[in-house]
Amino acid sequence: MAPSRNGMILKPHFRKDWQRRMATWFSQQARKIRRVRALQAKARRMASGPSQPIVSPYHTEASVGRGFSLKELRVAGIHKKVARIIGIFVDPRRWNKSTANVQRLKEYLSKLIFFLRNSAEELKLAAQLTGPVMPTQNVYKKEKARVVTEEEKNVKALASLRIARANARIFGIWAKRAKEAAEQNVERKNKALLGT
Repeated sequence: MAPSRNGMILKPHFRKDWQRRMATWFSQQARKIRRVRALQAKARRMASGPSQPIVSPYHTEASVGRGFSLKELRVAGIHKKVARIIGIFVDPRRWNKSTANVQRLKEYLSKLIFFLRNSAEELKLAAQLTGPVMPTQNVYKKEKARVVTEEEKNVKALASLRIARANARIFGIWAKRAKEAAEQNVERKNKALLGT
């Protein structure tokens, strides 16, 4: 019996291996994601990544950071919107200014070559750089093992740190007292000179 209007489909015999007899599109979204990822991987293989700053997560190691700070861009003379266009990562959350990163930006700009859209001959001659742009180099040199000296054994690290911290905290008070003492000495000398 044929189905009539919006009623129930009577006696649907779709249980015997129906997937082979019908075209399904359940993998449509997954295919889309796979295509996008393949395109991104191809773009990564072909082109070099944007320029990134050098940061020091630990005192011995230099690695590539998320993006240049706005201060660094300002010192290098690059607008934040232009930076993103010409392949420079920008991280507005970073607030510090590193002279090494400013120098890195200037070096990147000096090596950058701009092509006009209508210059087809020049574009044919151009070669695309692959791999990381201006890779980082660790400057840390590992020290050789040696015998600990007596002077190093006698150093009390925690005590010296606490003393240094206390000195930094009380420095202003000490300076004020020293200034007052110097002024009192000058007054005493003046009184002594006037008295004699």
